[in-house]
Amino acid sequence: MPDRFDPEMERLWGEFHGLVNMSSEELRTWLLTQASGEEGFGAGPDLNLPDLGRGVVHIQGKRKVDLTDADVEVMRHVIRRIRDLLAEPRPLEDADWRHALMTVGHDPLQPTPGQGESPRGS
Repeated sequence: MPDRFDPEMERLWGEFHGLVNMSSEELRTWLLTQASGEEGFGAGPDLNLPDLGRGVVHIQGKRKVDLTDADVEVMRHVIRRIRDLLAEPRPLEDADWRHALMTVGHDPLQPTPGQGESPRGS
């Protein structure tokens, strides 16, 4: 179990919450919308939601002191995924790029904290 007061944990927590700009409710709604597409809902309790997206929603409902090692790994993976996608910005009209970001909790049409009102990728 990671030390929740470690400076690295503070950095990771801040970076995760800085990049994930969708609320847990927005992300959950988005994931459910995506899961109800052509293939429909699966029979399992996860409704065929992407693991990484479900992990983000799960973490958003936690306090930092309640994080597990698995949560920390999800946070690291989400940060890498968002940074990789943002490293090659595309027009906001690129639905596949935007949807890939939204699946891990980052909506490029929403303002990012500290960047005023302009969305990323514009």
